[in-house]
Amino acid sequence: MAHPSTVARTTGKILAWIVVAVLVLCAAIAVFVVTFDWNRARPWVDDKVSQAIGRPFAINGDLRLNWQRPVSEYGWRAWVPWPRFSAYGVTVGNPSWAASPTFAKLEKISFDVEVLPLLGHVISVPSIDLVNPSLDLERLKDGRENWSFDLPKSKAPSRWTLQLADLGFAQAHIALSDQIKQVNLHVDVDMLGKPLPIGDVLKQQESASQGAAGAVIGQSGARRLAAQTQRAAAAQQASAPLIYTLAWQAKGSYRKTDISGSGKLGNVLALRDAQRPFPLQADVKIGDTRLALVGTLTDPVHLSALDLRLWLQGQSLSRLYSISGVTLPQTPPYATDGHLVGRLQTGANVFTYSGFTGRVGGSDIEGTLTYQSRAPRPSLTGHVSSKLLQFADLGPIIGADSNANKARRGEAVKQPPDRVIPVEPFHTDRWKAIDADVVFKGQRIVKGPSLPITDVDAHVVMKDGVLSFHPLRFGVAGGTLASDFDLDGAKEPLRARMQLSARHLKLKQLFATQKPMQSALGEVNGDAQLSATGNSPAALAGTLDGEAKALITQGKVSLLIMEAAGLNVANVVYEKLFGTRDIDINCMAADFAATDGVLDTRTFALDTTDAVIGMSGKINLRDESMDLTIHPHTKGFRVFTLRSPLYVKGTFEHPDVGVSKTAIALRAGAAVGLGLLNPFAALIPLIAPSRSQPTPCAALLAQMRQPPHAPPPGVRPGPAH
Repeated sequence: MAHPSTVARTTGKILAWIVVAVLVLCAAIAVFVVTFDWNRARPWVDDKVSQAIGRPFAINGDLRLNWQRPVSEYGWRAWVPWPRFSAYGVTVGNPSWAASPTFAKLEKISFDVEVLPLLGHVISVPSIDLVNPSLDLERLKDGRENWSFDLPKSKAPSRWTLQLADLGFAQAHIALSDQIKQVNLHVDVDMLGKPLPIGDVLKQQESASQGAAGAVIGQSGARRLAAQTQRAAAAQQASAPLIYTLAWQAKGSYRKTDISGSGKLGNVLALRDAQRPFPLQADVKIGDTRLALVGTLTDPVHLSALDLRLWLQGQSLSRLYSISGVTLPQTPPYATDGHLVGRLQTGANVFTYSGFTGRVGGSDIEGTLTYQSRAPRPSLTGHVSSKLLQFADLGPIIGADSNANKARRGEAVKQPPDRVIPVEPFHTDRWKAIDADVVFKGQRIVKGPSLPITDVDAHVVMKDGVLSFHPLRFGVAGGTLASDFDLDGAKEPLRARMQLSARHLKLKQLFATQKPMQSALGEVNGDAQLSATGNSPAALAGTLDGEAKALITQGKVSLLIMEAAGLNVANVVYEKLFGTRDIDINCMAADFAATDGVLDTRTFALDTTDAVIGMSGKINLRDESMDLTIHPHTKGFRVFTLRSPLYVKGTFEHPDVGVSKTAIALRAGAAVGLGLLNPFAALIPLIAPSRSQPTPCAALLAQMRQPPHAPPPGVRPGPAH
């Protein structure tokens, strides 16, 4: 039996040899690792990675392994070196169908691996550094795209866990070609010189957007917009501080329109945290539309929610259709500032632009609009109001602005110089792209003194390509002018039905600029039922069918106006010298029938205590011509009167109003002939005996009470009976 001391010595020698062997092995491994040419492993690495991602992968430069002491560790852990892998000239291939053979290029990729976590099956990478990475993203019309990789799926869960703490890169370039979205972009991304908090970025963008607004709506409009904005500058900031670390610039095209912009982003690795909002900032120009935003995106991987301060500026709100698919009317230049909140869900995205303020031309606007994606088409709902609305800013909605303004907002159709009714077509194709239900209220309308409009209310509904205004109501001359419009843009040409109602329009306010009318007390009431077909206001007017009736009830009007209309020369001169007195209006009735764009005067009679005025003739809306005759008849005994008919001819743009020369000639000839016999006899043709009977007001009023009618759009009415 061996002596215990002998066993101990033998065991000691064995352990010593084991330690020596381990040290030698470690030294050999260390020498091997340090001296081994890792470029020999490139084919093996290329093959394994290619199999893993299903794409060609190659390291075209050196593959290196270096060891270094970690600067972030302390104590004995600081003596455990970390391997640092570096690969130069890395390329990742594209699918065979792609236009470019290369999906990604990198001048260099390098990263450290912590050694000790490997014992717990954790691959901990403190950071990955990318040098000049370049990506080529592509999507075809059939939906194939090259940014999704067909990675092999493991049947059992992996025992290994990857932890990546940071990602750094310099001068990244991304090219995007998306045939579905019609986007072609080149984006350059780089690290910011220093991280910026969201509050600083918000202030910078607010200042930049205010300056840009001045270039669109003028410095005065920009100052008014700034005064309208009363919200806190940092309303969109989250409770935790958010930091921007990346800057980007982009240039290219979107739907065949030039696009350029710049912005800032948070740390790319923060995208993995679904609970932490990811900061965004962008200032983008698409054509003549400028869009700027500052805010956050929650759960970026799944696009859960948006919370942004959003500025919009451009030459016309209608231009947003080509960008967002939202159908808005033609407008003057505009600028808005508001809060955009989005809930992003598959098939049910909802965006709310809440509490926004803005300027459209010389008008202020504010309100809230909600856009919801749904089948079969998205919807837009909300309310918009204006405290001070310039009436001229409503002109572009129906193409009634100047040719210079049309060119500024990009409309190619010019208004002919000899036409008054707008010829610019409606964009009915856009009406089928979205449903809408929006209420608009203009609290005060600024206009010329001759236009007695005070306010406007409109409820706009667009559904299945049919645009309706139920109602479109204006405050006019102390009363209301209300209308219901139905414009069916789903049919070609557009079919329109219109119902109009005028109630309690005060004569005094209707003719506010006419001093003789300031004592008028009467009211105007009227109704119309009309239908038409056509794709522009001029085309609709040229096919107008239906009836229109108007009535003035008992009131007062200046004698000066009536005597001037009756050409009672002596009395006009007298009244101008010595003032005016009021006369009573017994009644006035007007009844027009419209047939294929021609208005026929079926009834027009104005009866006062001093005169009866009638009118006959037609107004042709197709060529905007007039052929009217006004018949004045004096009541009572008048001396030096010229009761000759007036004619109204010409066009709307160039009217021709005058006295019937034949009637004057006959009366003048009679005066001359009698004057040869007796000088006093020459006055006889200018004496107006009372032969006109009072207009039967009761019968006229009864006729006006019959409601007007109109045939369906495009159906010609039958002959009158």
